[in-house]
Amino acid sequence: MEKKDTKKTKNKGQLKVTYVKSVIGFDKSQVKVIEALGFKKLNTTKVFPDNECVRGSIFKVKHLLKVEEI
Repeated sequence: MEKKDTKKTKNKGQLKVTYVKSVIGFDKSQVKVIEALGFKKLNTTKVFPDNECVRGSIFKVKHLLKVEEI
């Protein structure tokens, strides 16, 4: 008997993330998340793997980013 993977493996693609709103006036923890994602200037775009770690970081600062699935 084979064991089936019970985890949902929905996250296999990539995410295109654009930094669209400044962190001025927001929590320092949100500033650190933006820095950890590698953003330095507004309107820059980066591509990240679609996994739980990246999605958690994006969720924390979702109001500052524009996210598209590739």
